[in-house]
Amino acid sequence: MKIFGVRHVLPFTILVSLVWSDSVAQGREPAPELSLLDLQKVLISKKFVDLTHEFGPGIPHWSGFPDEQQKVIYWYEKQPGVVGEGFFAEVFTHVGQWGTHVDPPAHFHKGLRTVDQIELKEMILPLACVDVHEECEKNPDYTLTVDRLKRWESDHGTIPVGAFVAMRTDWSKRWPDSAKMANKDSHGVAHYPGWSLPALKYLYEERKITASGHETTDTDPGLATTKEDYSLEAYILGINHYQIELLTNLDQVPESGAIIVVSFPKPKGGSGFPARVFAIVP
Repeated sequence: MKIFGVRHVLPFTILVSLVWSDSVAQGREPAPELSLLDLQKVLISKKFVDLTHEFGPGIPHWSGFPDEQQKVIYWYEKQPGVVGEGFFAEVFTHVGQWGTHVDPPAHFHKGLRTVDQIELKEMILPLACVDVHEECEKNPDYTLTVDRLKRWESDHGTIPVGAFVAMRTDWSKRWPDSAKMANKDSHGVAHYPGWSLPALKYLYEERKITASGHETTDTDPGLATTKEDYSLEAYILGINHYQIELLTNLDQVPESGAIIVVSFPKPKGGSGFPARVFAIVP
């Protein structure tokens, strides 16, 4: 069943479609109504792919940010002045844009939505994964084009309204080596792939997607960020959408047909935060 060949597909519709497909494959008539409990049973039977890097001190990050500090303040042995048994507790100090993370609109634009204002229904979406890793092997400065997106659609169907579009570059295989992620030449110019403005406008303005994500540290390619040009990230956030940076394991998901779940804590007025992102693969 080619779910992605249909426009205006909502996340719940896709979940129901997965169950319907299972019923048809087993020669059964699909139930007229599907309970959430039945839906959960079907989903848990699928393959789950973690799209999130573990984070800790020393991971790749934007050069202007300080490194993470992590400190144990309680351990399992009983502590003086603590009632009851000992326990394990830590203090984490890091910027919001740390590891696999969410960038809300307010990250670049004062007055737009902060992390806590992102709607829950924006966190479970159809996943369209555009695989350009071979292009990036040949050209580390590769940028995604509208023509490449249209070729994806000719193979998989129209990108549905409300989708999350991820660009697979396999750049995450360089993690956690900061030098390999930045891929700077002898002149200090970074060489890593990114999006293009026409491609982003096609996705957000014509296909009406909800969010996008990538494996690199930036939306903009290395050639642009070397010159402090972050205009592509500014575009996405400026139209009041969020994005996810530093995804991983995109090589383990199909280009179409999966669902992505994007979750993160809810800091009040937050400018960004580490996210836990995973895909459910039919």
